[in-house]
Amino acid sequence: MGRLLAAALLALAWILLSGSFTIPNLVLGLLLGWAALYLIREQVARSRTITPTWHVFPLMLLFAKELVLSAWKVAVLILTPRMAPKPGIFAYPLTVDRDFEIVLLANLITLTPGTLSVDVSADRRTLFVHAIDCADPQAAIEDIRNGFERKIMKAFRR
Repeated sequence: MGRLLAAALLALAWILLSGSFTIPNLVLGLLLGWAALYLIREQVARSRTITPTWHVFPLMLLFAKELVLSAWKVAVLILTPRMAPKPGIFAYPLTVDRDFEIVLLANLITLTPGTLSVDVSADRRTLFVHAIDCADPQAAIEDIRNGFERKIMKAFRR
């Protein structure tokens, strides 16, 4: 995927997320896309190949699905008369080991309602995650492992 196509896809994502379908917003999206690509240029150069677009789409679709489902769960939790969440922090053992992948995973977790990436251990093997309802941390770990982390590895490791 060429850099122009990647910047265009990032601009499209920007337009969809901002909800403003104007020419100035498109230009801003392109500039932000180019800036993002500039920031990850070393990661892309090290991989020797750029990830084909079709490998990133499943990750994007998974994020959209998780965003809707977790927003619904948080809304139900808040609107329940006897709100009884069990907030907590759990340690997520990382399989991904590249900086870009760790940052992407942490950001996807943070952008999903009800969860927040708190810290990464010094050895970069553990991600600490706060969950609004941490009644079953092992289930949350499995969801992340079989969801975001698996899709990240599939999309960016070729």
